[in-house]
Amino acid sequence: MLQSMNYLTMLVTNVLVIAVWHGTTLLMSTHLPNSYFQPTSAQFQPWKWEKGGRWYRDHLHINDWKDRVPQFISQGGFSKRHLTNLSPEYLGTFIVETCRGEWTHTWNLGCVFVVLLMNQSIVGITFSILIFMGNGPCAVIQRYNRFRLVALRDRLQRETARIPAAT
Repeated sequence: MLQSMNYLTMLVTNVLVIAVWHGTTLLMSTHLPNSYFQPTSAQFQPWKWEKGGRWYRDHLHINDWKDRVPQFISQGGFSKRHLTNLSPEYLGTFIVETCRGEWTHTWNLGCVFVVLLMNQSIVGITFSILIFMGNGPCAVIQRYNRFRLVALRDRLQRETARIPAAT
């Protein structure tokens, strides 16, 4: 499709297509209700091979690099760098936000197919690598953090259930 364009036009067209794709995905993710991003839905369920997040830690060494990846905080959103509260409600909100983030970055990875279809092989591969490098690690971080947050929430709920209510 873009093979007949000069290099600069091809570059600008690719950047515009990628920007529109990512912008549309971002707008959708920030405007869809939280109910769309429930951790109990099939798309956010853990896979057996993930072993509760251990696979990411052992094979991708995620703890060595995940804190170096920049985060995006939408208007009205909250920072995901540090837990500020250990209440089940806060952790539940945080878990939903990891689903939203994973959904956003996974949908952004779909742009790879569009770029590959509309470009010469080397240009398509180059842009696809950039898209993958910008979104793949972020989607993985969201899944990994969700495993940890769900385990923390469940542990805190078990501990709270064991403590008898003050009379």
